[in-house]
Amino acid sequence: MEEKEQLERQRHSLAHIMAEAIQHLWPDAKFGVGPVINDGFYYDIDLGDQSLSEDDLPKISAEMQKIIKENQLFETFDLPIDEAIGWAEKTKQPYKLELLNDLKREGTTKVSDIDANNLGLATDSKSKVETVSFYKSGDFTDLCRGPHIRSTAEAGPFKLMRISGAYWRGKAENPQMQRIYGAAFKNQAELGAYLEGIEKAKKYDHRKLGQELDLFVISPLVGSGLPMFTPRGTVLRDELNRYSQELRKNIGYQNVWTPHIAKQELYEVSGHWAKFGDEWLTVTSQETNDKLVMKPMNCPHHQQIYASRQHSYRDLPLKYMETTTDYRDEKAGELLGLSRVRALTQDDSHAFCTTDQAKEILMGIVKVVLAFYKTFGYELNVRLSTHGDTDNYLGGKELWDMTEGILKDVIESSGLEFYVGKGEAAFYGPKIDFMSKDVLGKELQVATAQLDLIQPGRFNLKYTDEEGQDKTPAMIHLAIMGSIERFLATYIEHSMGHFPPWVAPEQVRLLTVNQDETTLKFAQGIVEKAQAMNLRVYLDAESESVGKKIRAAEMYKVPYILVIGSKEIDSGQLIPRIREDLKVNDEARSYSVDEFLKKLSEEVKARSSKAYL
Repeated sequence: MEEKEQLERQRHSLAHIMAEAIQHLWPDAKFGVGPVINDGFYYDIDLGDQSLSEDDLPKISAEMQKIIKENQLFETFDLPIDEAIGWAEKTKQPYKLELLNDLKREGTTKVSDIDANNLGLATDSKSKVETVSFYKSGDFTDLCRGPHIRSTAEAGPFKLMRISGAYWRGKAENPQMQRIYGAAFKNQAELGAYLEGIEKAKKYDHRKLGQELDLFVISPLVGSGLPMFTPRGTVLRDELNRYSQELRKNIGYQNVWTPHIAKQELYEVSGHWAKFGDEWLTVTSQETNDKLVMKPMNCPHHQQIYASRQHSYRDLPLKYMETTTDYRDEKAGELLGLSRVRALTQDDSHAFCTTDQAKEILMGIVKVVLAFYKTFGYELNVRLSTHGDTDNYLGGKELWDMTEGILKDVIESSGLEFYVGKGEAAFYGPKIDFMSKDVLGKELQVATAQLDLIQPGRFNLKYTDEEGQDKTPAMIHLAIMGSIERFLATYIEHSMGHFPPWVAPEQVRLLTVNQDETTLKFAQGIVEKAQAMNLRVYLDAESESVGKKIRAAEMYKVPYILVIGSKEIDSGQLIPRIREDLKVNDEARSYSVDEFLKKLSEEVKARSSKAYL
């Protein structure tokens, strides 16, 4: 058995062991589902009016250890669907009963992935459900298709981590359950390393740093998943977007603008509504009966701009770009700082071209993405995301073979190593996904480029070829950051808030030694010169000690600090204090005001990651 499969069995079994422990401690507990996740497992439970806290985790953990020591066997058996429904009624498990009734009535095609992973289906997933499988350990029985370890004694090391709220089956209109998360690894060393990483992540957490650096706020009156950015945080957003726009403009993209709501019909034509419609925010109008949606993505809008005029092959490629906020009704329990939000701002782009032009356009996109992430010191891996063995993809095999072949050729011609992510494609086409790792080493997608020969056809987009015949253009989707919010979450943690001068909310802070008129006038003169050069400078002329002012500037991780006193005024020379991570040498140099500002301005324009002053 492969190591990965064994670990998944251990994690799955630990979810059952935890549920059994909860049943021992709270006999009236109602159980939802308990899947395996990247670093362990969780189980959703309903204890009625009783709310668990993290103080209850040691008690649950102790009961789990007792079950593990009892070396209980995992035994499986099947029941006809009607008998399984009878079991759920008899044991007073309403959530299991709902799942079983759905299976009987609608079949597995109507069951969510998470539900399906926790149900034992004894027939093919496309056929009528006749029997389901169960697993029993000790006095606990659960719906499950397995597989499991042989006995509880093989469970391996684990730690219960936290409790959160989660709506049953992810729908806000359903009851809210309590979700208990556990971490599990094959040995104690790996679990220990993971837990150390968690402690490290707390130090790097973008939510903590965002508050300390005054970058963004989330207000309960505005709503969860709807971050607002302070002046300092808005500088970051603006600079990142400016860089993204500059790179895209250099390869021929032009700005467009689209509204934040649209008719549902737009997404029905594109094919998105059938797949994702229940994840979006709808809008009610008092003036029209149109079904409206808060814009969840931009490609259908850009296609309508293309469709507004007739096009010849001579017009192609046409490249549109837009940095705009989209809206998705993310599950409450999954919202996390800037990483998972309901309002996400995408640096989104779409190119319309002939199929023959696709490779050249994609080659340019690869160069732009690599340049962007090199600036921030990210290491990237490349994933060729292809279609899977399900019917979730539009278009035939010949089309998919062609589009995947084009992307593979682009990656290889760019001299990049890659791996294949089968089943990771968008429903309309394959992708080149650029992958990075967060501070815990977890892989995540950052940029993406997608080749789409499906949506243009659904919208009946055309261009006239050399022979006067109507042809359907190809469409290339590009997002460099993916979303500004998610990129900022990773970048804040990646840098620990140590932003280079070009993107730093505050590039220079001037600290006055005293508050006399001469000192203030000299310092204000520097501020005015810096602002005239579009540099971001802050003057701290408060009546505090210089040491306290320096510590305040260091808390905000300001790249350059200038102390202004009589010595600097008399000599006209400044000795900047440079943030440690920016230094290329330890030599302290003095500069005239004009020389310092000029060199800083050049450093900012070059988007340098180091201080060469």
